[in-house]
Amino acid sequence: MTLSQKTSSGTVSSGSVRLSLVQMRDAGSKDKSIEAATQWIEEAAAGGSQVICLQELFATCYPCQAEDHAMFDLAESIPGPTTEALSQVAKRLEVVIVAPMFERRAPGVYHNTVAVIDADGSIAGVYRKMHIPDDPLYYEKFYFTPGDAARRGEGIGEDRPNGFNVIQTRYAKLGVGICWDQWYPEAARLFALAGAEILLYPTAIGWIDEEKEEFGAGQLDAWMTSIRAHAIANGIFVGAPNRVGSEGSVEFWGNSFIVSPRGEMMQRADDHTDQVLTADCPLYEMDVVRTHWPFLRDRRVDAYGDLTKRWID
Repeated sequence: MTLSQKTSSGTVSSGSVRLSLVQMRDAGSKDKSIEAATQWIEEAAAGGSQVICLQELFATCYPCQAEDHAMFDLAESIPGPTTEALSQVAKRLEVVIVAPMFERRAPGVYHNTVAVIDADGSIAGVYRKMHIPDDPLYYEKFYFTPGDAARRGEGIGEDRPNGFNVIQTRYAKLGVGICWDQWYPEAARLFALAGAEILLYPTAIGWIDEEKEEFGAGQLDAWMTSIRAHAIANGIFVGAPNRVGSEGSVEFWGNSFIVSPRGEMMQRADDHTDQVLTADCPLYEMDVVRTHWPFLRDRRVDAYGDLTKRWID
């Protein structure tokens, strides 16, 4: 297998990256969840995977179904026990691990965060969820501070996370959004324009009991369509690992999947099974797709200023 070359420029790597997504249910405790995730990571690595992405808030239950101050006890710092444990796994297996966590950044400042652990065990970068929902059984605004917006003059790849930053790893440049971020085309575009080669959306999304029968099929289809559209519009590989299992009144619907830059379904999980799914991502295909569908070439960057407005009155 040819590995992608580590570059600091905006040039897309020419190799192929084997990507795996872990789909699993809450194991009941942080220690058990880390143990279960480690087993899936080891299975993926044994099959040649180089980049392995876990689901949103993988180490705990989904804490946001109610506004409960006790849930803040689930959070931890970065670095901390979870990143230390996974760093050892990443170094031992020489894989990149995308680890979504409940982060305690400072007293009273908590984030829904991803720590990207490089294949040498170091933390390659951190992304903090930018779009924070507040919906029935998804009361995230109670818990999470939005990620910091990028400031002028701060480049991609710096140690501290800013905006929709791309994280350089041994095998590929990763753009990692988190769940609610995946509904925003602006975010996907910014990741792509910053040089991401693989776009990942660790997710915790599911059916609310009383809505599933009437709206469930349409909700699932909308989710998958939105993410496939990001792949097509940006000519980029996209993966979305989701939870499974029922927690409280939410049935997480799984269906984790990986799509090509053409929006083709490369791998898809079912709606109830803990599993790992894997696909090879030939990064050179991005150039092929982008030169045949030249959406980036034809962007009218001079005409998009109003996108910075809340509403065009």
